[in-house]
Parts: sequence; C-alpha cells; structure tokens
Amino acid sequence: MKNQKLIVNDQEISVLKQEQGEFISLTDIARQKNAATGLVISHWLRTRFTVEFIGLWEQLHNPNFNLTEFGNIKNETGSNSYVLTVKQWIQKTNSIGLISKPGRYNGGTFAHKDIAFEFASWISPSFKLYLIKEFQRLKDEENNRLQLDWDLRRSLAKINYTIHTDAVKENLVPKELDPIAIGKIYAEEADILNLALFGMTAREWAKMNPDRGNLRDTATLEQLVVLSNLESINAMLIGRGRPAVERAIELNRIAIIQMKSLVTNQSLQKASLLSDQPK
Repeated sequence: MKNQKLIVNDQEISVLKQEQGEFISLTDIARQKNAATGLVISHWLRTRFTVEFIGLWEQLHNPNFNLTEFGNIKNETGSNSYVLTVKQWIQKTNSIGLISKPGRYNGGTFAHKDIAFEFASWISPSFKLYLIKEFQRLKDEENNRLQLDWDLRRSLAKINYTIHTDAVKENLVPKELDPIAIGKIYAEEADILNLALFGMTAREWAKMNPDRGNLRDTATLEQLVVLSNLESINAMLIGRGRPAVERAIELNRIAIIQMKSLVTNQSLQKASLLSDQPK
C-alpha cells in the first residue's frame, strides 16, 4: 500500500493504492462538512441510495459479496433508529469497496474512487468536480512518468543495439562484402534476438500485423529490459566466436529465465498494466 496526496480546495486528500485500484479517503473528504468525520460517513452510509449504489458496485466487482446480508441492510436503511458503520458494512457484506484503516496519521475510511466520488457529491457537487479534476491531474502525471520510463528503456535498448551491431561488424562481416550482403547479415542477427525473445522474426510479425509498425515498438516493459540484456550478451557471444545456432539457443534460454523473473516482480508488473504502450 502506498499513500499519495491530493490538494482540493486547500484540503489534503489521501489516496491509497490497492490491487483493486485507487482508494480515496472519505475521512478527509468529510472534513469539508464537519470535523466529526465518523458521524458524517455514518449518516451517508445509512441512506438507501448509498447502500444501493455501493451494493451494486460490489456485485459488479466482488464475487464474494454477501447478498443476503446486503438485502437485510437494504431493508433497514432509511429508518430513524438504524445505524450503520463502515466496519459493520465490511464485516457483514464482505465488502471490498470500503476500507477502514487504523492509524493516527494515515488511517481513516477509504473508498474506491467510484464510491468516493459519489460521497464527494453528497458532501458538495462543486467539491466533487474539483476532486475529479485533481485526481485526473494525478493520473496524468503517473501516465507521463510511465511513458518516460518506457521511452528510457526503449532508448537503452537502441543504445545496446548499437553495441550489438558493432560486434557484428567486427566479428561476422567480411571486409569485402557488398552493402546488400552486409544488410542481410545485420537483419539475420537482429532476428536471432527476435526469435529468442518474441518467438518470431520481424518479417513474420509484420506479415501477421501489417498495420502495427515495428515489432520492438510494441514490446512490454519486461520485454524491453530483457531485449537490452540480450543485445549485450549476444555481442559478447559474437566476440567469442559462438555460432549463430548456439547463440540463438543460449539467448532463448536466458530470455525465458529473465522474463519469468520480471513478470513475478509486482512493481514492474503494475507499471506494465498501467501504461499504454505506443503502437
């Protein structure tokens, strides 16, 4: 879990990152209405519209949502004597859309952004609009950082490819070959890397994807990291005089090991899921 901060109308709003997405602090939002934030949230939670809205959200996103308890709660909402706390809602319905987080500084009630925006609307429609605008600014900043990260990795792969082609020139290309023959050797060497990592040549990929540009420009973050490593390793193997077939087998073995390692790295996995790769 990782906290981020939004500033909305000079009010600091905490954002908690979870596997299900971003959760926004209802406790911080409630301060717009009253310092007794727990009472504000309880009053909102006991309304029939709120219960129906959160219940529908849970049914769409939570396969373990307790529909029986939800029905019981819905039948009791709206009555003057009925009181419902966040902890009671979570315990009775097995909710995942609300979180009650202990702690003096980073604790409080958090809700998935879909639910938090509805709560903000109940507090103040204008505050909801400012909250959405600030939240979108935060997401745009994250996407820009991810795009920069992807660009840096792509640049690293291109730099390493220069090292790789230099090794090809010095060790594989006879001095008297004409430019067409040299180009063929370069293409073949590039495809050794493509086969090792992507399982196909650039020409095979282009035939299957005629409108999607270059094979490597569609690579994921994990693939770009491994590609960068393979280029350096292949340059070293070329310098040692290893035949193309042996290098292809060795590079494929390394690619499999490194990809398995990277896809189990949760931080890189989340970055890949959040980023929209250039096509």
